[in-house]
Amino acid sequence: MRIIDPKNFSGAQSWDALDIANIDGATVRLHWTRDPYIWHVNDGEEVFVVLDGEVDMHCRDEAGEKIHRLRTGDIFHASTGDEHVAHPQGEARILVIEQAGSI
Repeated sequence: MRIIDPKNFSGAQSWDALDIANIDGATVRLHWTRDPYIWHVNDGEEVFVVLDGEVDMHCRDEAGEKIHRLRTGDIFHASTGDEHVAHPQGEARILVIEQAGSI
């Protein structure tokens, strides 16, 4: 058993992660970042929870690109095939639950 205080977690580089659990092939990871990720499409579903900071989530589909501002406590759910990229606004700590090995 352990207690994790996300506000005290940081990495040497953006998107460094603390592995918390692997539950039936799904990983639960705490990420620290201050830089955008990369445009990507997950192999499965992704749950993205902002624990500290703000993140602009850019999403693309046939209608074009939309940007959603996520604040502390907000949850973003990407279905399989949803193209997206996270752009933190300053430092952010994010809990990500997704299929193991997903980018």
